[in-house]
Amino acid sequence: MYIDSQEQLEAFIARAQDSSVLAIDTEFLREKTYYAKLCLIQMATDDEVVIVDPFAVRDLKVLAPLLQDETVVKLFHAGSQDLEIIYHQIGVLPKPIFDTQIAASLLGHVLQIGYANLVHAECGVTLKKMDSFTDWSRRPLSASQIEYAADDVIYLPRMYKSMTRQLKQKRRLSWLSDDFAELSNPANYQQDNRQRYRRLKRGGSLSRQQLSAAREVAAWREETAQKRDLPRKWILTDEQIVEACKRGSRTIDDLFMIRGMRDRLNTRDARTVVALMIKGFDLPESEWPELPRGGKNERNVDGEVDLMMAVARIRARENDVALQALVSHSDLERLARGYTEGVEVLRGWRRNLVGKELKDLLAGKIRLSVGKDGVVLEKTN
Repeated sequence: MYIDSQEQLEAFIARAQDSSVLAIDTEFLREKTYYAKLCLIQMATDDEVVIVDPFAVRDLKVLAPLLQDETVVKLFHAGSQDLEIIYHQIGVLPKPIFDTQIAASLLGHVLQIGYANLVHAECGVTLKKMDSFTDWSRRPLSASQIEYAADDVIYLPRMYKSMTRQLKQKRRLSWLSDDFAELSNPANYQQDNRQRYRRLKRGGSLSRQQLSAAREVAAWREETAQKRDLPRKWILTDEQIVEACKRGSRTIDDLFMIRGMRDRLNTRDARTVVALMIKGFDLPESEWPELPRGGKNERNVDGEVDLMMAVARIRARENDVALQALVSHSDLERLARGYTEGVEVLRGWRRNLVGKELKDLLAGKIRLSVGKDGVVLEKTN
């Protein structure tokens, strides 16, 4: 059903309250804007599929009570972007959530398996993907576009039932509680513009004083991109910010020496950027920021990481879990250097499956050897 009126949307919401699940997907464009432009919302209940045209309905916020109804499980596949859009458009985050991509990693599928591949594996259906790069903002939509959009949710309820059954059989359904709850954490979809400098490409090449100027300019760029609803790189690129800070630019002439800068900034914006850079440069040293330097200034832990990865591979294979879902290389590096805070492999099901064992390995309580069947783990005396 194609919904292009407020009355149709509200009637669907009333019906959906009696469903056990609500599968959700979105279609959007982001190439020319800062914020994603929502073009479609697809939803499926136990027995109905709808395509909502956000250009035609008056108020999407009427969906909020349904999205937060604890009796209806919200189904997504790789839902982070969809959740971000829902949060900014409707003002709430759905709960409870079940994400089929995350769940698949505990059922022997590769990490970040695509929706079409998972549908084929779980439902035996091959999806048509001819409209994957379509312009969803154009109207009217073709029949093939509507079919494509509907396919993105129609199989989620079936996969949810199949996957929850398998997870229960393996006694793993509870393992996903923390992962799914984290998807509904508003902090994941909010940002501090003053921290944007931490994500500048090649920002690690700057001194602390240069980084102080970069912090000011990156925050201004983010705020300006948001106000103008333009991609941040259309305001200034990361490379331009870093180069301006490296050069110590304190005048408009200095700033315009950087390639492409004159084309990006009008005179008023250039004055603002220069003033912000001077402010950053002239802050007292105690207020200069510092980026975490990772492993460059710390001891090499490649050997420990290799040993831990061998153990993780064994446990992932034995338990039919995607290795990358079990542990990341950065987690192993942090663990080898003695860090425990924020290390995912030391929490929840990952800790039980391999995390405690990795700590024992580093403590010398476990050793590895090679036997006739491959790598063998042995407890030391």
